[in-house]
Amino acid sequence: MTRVSLRRVVKRFGNVYAAKDVELDIAKGEFFALLGPSGCGKTTTLRIIAGFEYPDSGQVFFDEEDVTYTKPYERGTAMVFQNYALWPHMSVFDNVAYGLKVRKLPKEDIRRRVLEVLDLVGLRGLEDRYPLQLSGGQQQRVALARALVVEPKVLLLDEPLSNLDAKLRIRMREEIKKIQRTLNITTIYVTHDQEEAMSISDRVAVMNQGRILQVGTPQDIYFRPKNIFVATFIGKSTLLQGKVVKKDADRVVVDVGGEARIAGKLASDSGIKEGDDAVLVIKPEDFTVDPPEEPYNAIEGVVEFSMFLGSFTQLRMSVANQNLKVFIDPKKEVKPGSKFVIYVKIDDVLVFPRSEEVLEVA
Repeated sequence: MTRVSLRRVVKRFGNVYAAKDVELDIAKGEFFALLGPSGCGKTTTLRIIAGFEYPDSGQVFFDEEDVTYTKPYERGTAMVFQNYALWPHMSVFDNVAYGLKVRKLPKEDIRRRVLEVLDLVGLRGLEDRYPLQLSGGQQQRVALARALVVEPKVLLLDEPLSNLDAKLRIRMREEIKKIQRTLNITTIYVTHDQEEAMSISDRVAVMNQGRILQVGTPQDIYFRPKNIFVATFIGKSTLLQGKVVKKDADRVVVDVGGEARIAGKLASDSGIKEGDDAVLVIKPEDFTVDPPEEPYNAIEGVVEFSMFLGSFTQLRMSVANQNLKVFIDPKKEVKPGSKFVIYVKIDDVLVFPRSEEVLEVA
């Protein structure tokens, strides 16, 4: 097992930062995800760890060894790419064995290790097939087997499931997690899919514009976001904007317009004060149609849209000319155009200063 550390890593392409003072410590045997929108720098960061890109400044360490400018094949990493990069003219066996042949291992050792790893990924018996004779999920397993067979110190995966359909993605991420746990290998996984990152990772780093905005467990990231970007990028959210009219310890009351005043919990140590512009972030699943036992807000609005989605009904409500996204019990019928009161615990409302960047929430 190998510990991976990045120290003030910077990488620019022209005037654009793909990595800006990136600091990371990834523990031995950890499943670590780099999560962010397209173009945020997560793949570039992964390529710097792999050695396919060199940083403009900063250092990369594997344990105590500085590998910043070490060639990729000398680092002991293996990478699974988004497009799998399989050789179509080679059989499954030869695709998986390629790295071992380059290392000039004895034929018997190659055969033994290839068959062992095909067993591990559930492809034993398909070694004589060619990539075009395989399903997308099977091709992805071949790419994973090819990476694992060289017994890397660090496994790197760059959006390996993005080409699969939804059901297969769920099954494959479970398989990848199980294999990673079996081998106990340090794994770094790049994805823009928040659900994917949270479901399989020990810890997640949320990136935007080349910066690491927050690192933590999936629970930390989801329930205790440090800024508006993280709060709105992870999960579904609704935003309400207004002015702080009262502050008491870590709770504030925000006037969002009309007669609507909503109390919430200060989400960042920002020194926000009365009279400041603020943004409320609320998860739609935190709303209830009945008053909770804990201190709560009662919010009245007009239902503009109702959509049945099986496990819940999604409402879009207008509150003081602002949109509120709400999930309610699917058995409860609410007609568009009607007034409706929903409830949310004060501690489930996160309050950020308006000066922070606000992500447009769909």
